Amino acid sequence: MPDCAAKFGIHGCTITTDRDVYSQADAVIVHHREIMGNLSRLPKRSRPQRQKWIWMNFESPTHTSGLEYLEGIFNWTMSYKVGSDIFMPYGYLRRRKAPRSSPVLLPHKKKLVAWVISNWNEDHARVAFYWNLQKYIPIDVYGRDARMLVNNSVVQTVSQYKFYLAFENSQHTDYITEKLWRNALGSSAVPVVLGPPRSNYERFLPGDAFIHVNDFKTPKKLAAYLRFLAKNPHLYKRYFNWKRKYTVHVTPFWHEHYCEACKAVRAGREAGSCFLAQNAGPTLSNLFHRYTSGEECSYPLRTVRSVPYCGASTDSTPLFHHRAGTENQLI
Repeated sequence: MPDCAAKFGIHGCTITTDRDVYSQADAVIVHHREIMGNLSRLPKRSRPQRQKWIWMNFESPTHTSGLEYLEGIFNWTMSYKVGSDIFMPYGYLRRRKAPRSSPVLLPHKKKLVAWVISNWNEDHARVAFYWNLQKYIPIDVYGRDARMLVNNSVVQTVSQYKFYLAFENSQHTDYITEKLWRNALGSSAVPVVLGPPRSNYERFLPGDAFIHVNDFKTPKKLAAYLRFLAKNPHLYKRYFNWKRKYTVHVTPFWHEHYCEACKAVRAGREAGSCFLAQNAGPTLSNLFHRYTSGEECSYPLRTVRSVPYCGASTDSTPLFHHRAGTENQLI
């Protein structure tokens, strides 16, 4: 288990998997995948009055089932959704202490478009879009039953390419995964994104740091634009202007999550009333609604022109402007 002080500068936390200290714990984190379809895995001993139960999940609503059976069990949520009690995105931009004055240097790139995919499903919107896009531009596909990664490294592989298809397996508010943060930005490739709308992406990174598939009427026009950028280096390099002010942070599973949860519990207890110090607070009676709110689409999706999307964001305030220095503090 992580040393939160040493790794993240979060003090006063003890993280453990020792079930024998359950009655002394201030909070218990439960990963949804571990109890999905099997609630018998929940702690069987009575819950201490002051103990918080935190529901943790990083799958999209499309791949999250059984929420209707969890009403009234948990006190807090921790997920990639901005509205979670503990907001833990897959990654984020962190502002540099001072903008870099030296030119942004990129790896030498001889290849055009890459895509790494392990879960190939013909019913997914991303696969349907790929089949149409590859008619107009060559795409090197890596993953299961495809090309082998260089040294089994996504970053080493993708850094050879100018563009990366950061296509999500389902389209939901805030569901922007390591496909963007690590696979594309961490590899210094321009992300071509398929996920929530452009406006949702722009809460997390500048609008000129990525290309959205819905910016183009057809895959053919998108392919033409990628070819145009590849032949015009001065225009291509503009997509990396964000590197002057920011660095990319990919949230590692699971140590940072545990420590941020501990920090949130401590902050809640220190800022709360005497009641909150002695009680866990109310349980969530609307977990299903909270996690699927606004998700009105039915899946699977099959479209190649304008990718359907489920969910609606009520706030368009950019989040990346608030991340300063080298702190890991979340909003």
